[in-house]
Amino acid sequence: MSRALDLPAADGTIDAHVFTPENADGPLPAVVLLTDIGGLRPCYREKAQRIADAGYAVLMPNIYYRDAAGEIVPAGQSFRDPDVRPTLVGYAGQLTPEAQSRDFAAWLAGLDAAPEFAEGKVAVVGYCLTGAFALRMAAEHPERIAAAAGFHSANLAKADDEHAPINVVGNIAGRVYFGHADKDELLPADQITRLDEALASAGVHFTTELYRGAAHGFTAKDAPSYNTEADELHYKRLLTLLEETL
Repeated sequence: MSRALDLPAADGTIDAHVFTPENADGPLPAVVLLTDIGGLRPCYREKAQRIADAGYAVLMPNIYYRDAAGEIVPAGQSFRDPDVRPTLVGYAGQLTPEAQSRDFAAWLAGLDAAPEFAEGKVAVVGYCLTGAFALRMAAEHPERIAAAAGFHSANLAKADDEHAPINVVGNIAGRVYFGHADKDELLPADQITRLDEALASAGVHFTTELYRGAAHGFTAKDAPSYNTEADELHYKRLLTLLEETL
């Protein structure tokens, strides 16, 4: 079950969707689900509904609302197509840490105002570029974020990036889980090591796992890198995290 929801934000109105189990009869623990670089589309609606069916209310906002509403990738095309990807990269380039912070506040306010979501702690999960968003949101709202997860995340700990989320992990109070793609060019081994060391030094309760043989984008059913076995493991790990924290 899903419905559209418009969220007022500092930079405009965020078009979002709320997913709940079919027979939900009251507020449920809140999960914010962030899409990969491809934005809103059917495979992420399916993902959000599957998580909701486990007993949660899921908010899936359009991360590109500043530029376009709804689905960005034209029907029949892929976010990896050469005539589509430059547009997405351009949109993603506007999602600075400051812009993310403003959106985090809007998402949390939306959860507080919508009847589907229970009061209290929240979990956030991101994919690809939004794995970094999940980590940053946990750092900026430690009183609200019980758990942050990321899968085939990108650029979490670049050594020369002063804006990388690794620089704020000391503020995290909730649990953290990352499922990394094996030999991912967007998150190479040195970044994984650097992030693990930072989380450990900060005393964060975290788990990182390497999905052996899985390429970047392994949970996206519309990507050529989709890996059924790795995707199922991702659901198992994520739902365990949600059960233990929410």
